[in-house]
Amino acid sequence: MRKLIIGLPKYRLTVQYKISKRRRSSVDEAIFPTPSILRRKYRVGNYVARFFRHVFEHKRIKRMLGANIAFMLIATSFMPVNTLGSGPIEENTVISESQTPLTTKQAIQNPVEKMIISQGYKFYHPAIDIDGITGDRIEPIKAGKVINVAYSKFAYGNSVIVDHGNNLTSLYAHLSKIDVKEGQIVDTDTKIGEMGATGRSFGDHLHLEVRDHGIPINPLSVLPL
Repeated sequence: MRKLIIGLPKYRLTVQYKISKRRRSSVDEAIFPTPSILRRKYRVGNYVARFFRHVFEHKRIKRMLGANIAFMLIATSFMPVNTLGSGPIEENTVISESQTPLTTKQAIQNPVEKMIISQGYKFYHPAIDIDGITGDRIEPIKAGKVINVAYSKFAYGNSVIVDHGNNLTSLYAHLSKIDVKEGQIVDTDTKIGEMGATGRSFGDHLHLEVRDHGIPINPLSVLPL
């Protein structure tokens, strides 16, 4: 301890200034204490608990941890937002809900709404006959292009041929009415005509032929039925 005395006789004052240096105890100096230090400093807990309590309560450890945390906070404040794993948050974002109707079209379908087969596929009858009444709606079995429209009192009568691509064609015969023309693009929703009994027919029905590369095939092999 150092002592400094300053006298001021004119004012009848005496100023004493004492400077004392605090001595650090050995308990505060050691980061890793001895068993005797732990017994003097802590009364509760086993040896391991008291040991780690002393280490983490030590002034040097506190200063070191505080400096590291401060460094991390400063460093992250200068980092771009994206480097932290998230992008900037945009305010006033409006997400509008819109309902879009989903429509699906069949790739292959039956040419009439109600399938009643009156005559099947034979060697001498390379087609199927579908029973019905005059005026029943006829649609193509598959989307394509009309390549032939014929009006006749013989054989097929009034008929339509549709090219579906890949050398696949379909013929619709004995129609009472035709609603398409040659070169027209049709899909499975297009009305190509109405059922009838024109040509060589013994009653109202649709004569349906399907050809692959010009060779007749059984329509039932491609129709969903």
